[in-house]
Amino acid sequence: MLLVVDIGNTNITLGVYQGSRLAGNFRMTTKENRTSDEYGVTIMAMLQARGVDKTQIKDVIISSVVPNIMYSFTNGIRKYFDKEPMIVGPGIKTGISIHTDNPREVGADRIVDAVGAYYEYGGPAMVIDFGTATTYDVVSGDGVFEVGITSPGIKISANALWEQAAKLPEIEIRKPESILAKNTVTSMQAGLVYGYIGQVEYIVRKVKEEMEREMKVIATGGLARIIVGETDAIDIYDVDLTFKGLRHIYLRNCK
Repeated sequence: MLLVVDIGNTNITLGVYQGSRLAGNFRMTTKENRTSDEYGVTIMAMLQARGVDKTQIKDVIISSVVPNIMYSFTNGIRKYFDKEPMIVGPGIKTGISIHTDNPREVGADRIVDAVGAYYEYGGPAMVIDFGTATTYDVVSGDGVFEVGITSPGIKISANALWEQAAKLPEIEIRKPESILAKNTVTSMQAGLVYGYIGQVEYIVRKVKEEMEREMKVIATGGLARIIVGETDAIDIYDVDLTFKGLRHIYLRNCK
């Protein structure tokens, strides 16, 4: 079995592949003060809850945008799984090339998503990852990472709204029945969700217009569900896209 790990700013998501089948997935919060023992024991417990013994894990691959936890996390893998994890970063073969002003600035998560999109669905494609930040990345028909756009995630926008406005409450982020809001909660929900739908549609349209090409638009990320069903700008929703990208990278580097 292959353990794939995506360490994000808010959550750490883990998936277990048995061959080409995703046999299970798990999620834990990203905390910088965990020890290697805490990581190792927690991951083992999550696997055991799904009937997976640590001895079944043959390899581990990690993508991370949180450098501060990597020492403890990777040591946890070494101590409890007796594996040297493969880390997505410089020197790793991904199967795509990055043509930006500074390729080293492109986050590992964005590269992994682009790989997943390109090798699962072909190019040209735009990947929209609805995470802590929302990212829009374009990979060409011949596997070139060309452009990337970053905007505040919908949850960041919501937090800013109620933290910076003293009289506004913390609310559930969901689409109200109508944009014609008649109370504070639904007015905030309408502004957040419909405003975000508008952002997605405008950015997708503008990118296609300036690049003068059509492309598949693939959405992923935990917050994508709020938006995907409300717009025709998104063609595919793949919640496991990052896991698929990690597996593609692992297989390429095992050859």
